[in-house]
Amino acid sequence: MIWNETKECMSRDQIHNLQSARLKKMVNRVYHNVEFYRKKMQELGMEPGDINGLEDLQKLSFTTKNDLRENYPFGLFAVPQSEIVRVHASSGTTGKATVVGYTRRDIEIWQECVTRVLAMAGVGAQDKIQVAYGYGLFTGGLGLHYGAENLGATVIPMSTGSTQKLITMMQDFGVTAIACTPSYLLHIAEMLEEAGQINNINLKVAICGAEPWTENMRKEIETKLHLKAYDIYGLSEIMGPGVAADCECHAGLHVYEDHFIPEIINPDTLEPCKEGEVGELVFTTITKEGLPLIRYRTRDLTSINYEKCECGRTLARISRFKGRSDDMLIIRGVNIFPSQVEAALLELGETSPHYLMIVDRINNLDVLEVQVEVEERFFSDEIKQLEGLTKKIAHALQTALGLSVKVKLVEPRTIERSQGKAKRVIDRRKLI
Repeated sequence: MIWNETKECMSRDQIHNLQSARLKKMVNRVYHNVEFYRKKMQELGMEPGDINGLEDLQKLSFTTKNDLRENYPFGLFAVPQSEIVRVHASSGTTGKATVVGYTRRDIEIWQECVTRVLAMAGVGAQDKIQVAYGYGLFTGGLGLHYGAENLGATVIPMSTGSTQKLITMMQDFGVTAIACTPSYLLHIAEMLEEAGQINNINLKVAICGAEPWTENMRKEIETKLHLKAYDIYGLSEIMGPGVAADCECHAGLHVYEDHFIPEIINPDTLEPCKEGEVGELVFTTITKEGLPLIRYRTRDLTSINYEKCECGRTLARISRFKGRSDDMLIIRGVNIFPSQVEAALLELGETSPHYLMIVDRINNLDVLEVQVEVEERFFSDEIKQLEGLTKKIAHALQTALGLSVKVKLVEPRTIERSQGKAKRVIDRRKLI
């Protein structure tokens, strides 16, 4: 085997002991190599020796996405630049990306985690897998790619782009597995149905993630395409896809606790939640070398279950996500904040500060429409001027967000005002 499956079936005591040993080493490493963490511990009057195991984890401060932004680009790296072999990044709310660095060992661990996800879903060396996540700075494409190669499967690096070309290759190559967002997979299913080709494919497994989806959506995918669909979870700051995934029981996503320590906290009080209670998911990385993070607040709302799963695995399971504790949206795998839209509009200087983001799922694809108030004169001038401004705003938003959006210009006072916090987002997707 490429990995040691016994790690997925360790006793809770074994998991606790392994995490404790790795946590202690990690804290010592970041204290001496990352000024940010050293200062935070010193402010608390702490030294590495004060952390002797998992029971001391809550003595340490939380890390947030804003901490990564303030230390942009490489301020939280724990190794010399010469040891970083790859950099990924996710979009930020202020134009600065959240930068993640990987050592060679980090890449190997990431490969191992994704390999375990694929194996848990029944994918093997005999399979041909299309990776239809985006490649590049986004972690989805390369994360699944290297994990599948590590498993020995044949990888078709489709990325995103031409769906018709994807379908043609799916049929011609005899593809048996696919990795993509669930909404995109439903779009593929609809195109196959319309062409009468739904029975001309050999798909048996889908690894879906990078956006919220429901159990009903899973069932629809499985019914339409006659396959088994599995959920994969990750975030670039912690590693990328492969932090957790569900098994054939679909009773929660197994967290790879030999590499990540999960916690659930109350997002308001920051106190730990009881097992089964919904709160914010927090991760501590215990094997990462390039960018180790202590108690990183993901903002994802879920609960945790430490009972042994029916599949036999003893790894902790997190439930399907209930939402987020901040205002971030995930649209087609891209993290979007209202503040990004606001910053782009203000930079243009040709619109009012009033806007509304409407997220919908049309033909099983997530679509973002941004309504923007403009001066009355634009509606009385030539239609070409209105169209020109629409295109200009759409281009500015696509540049800022990394995602194509539909722009609708509306007249002054069209968008509802609020005496309290402005309502900037309407999410019409049915995620519950």
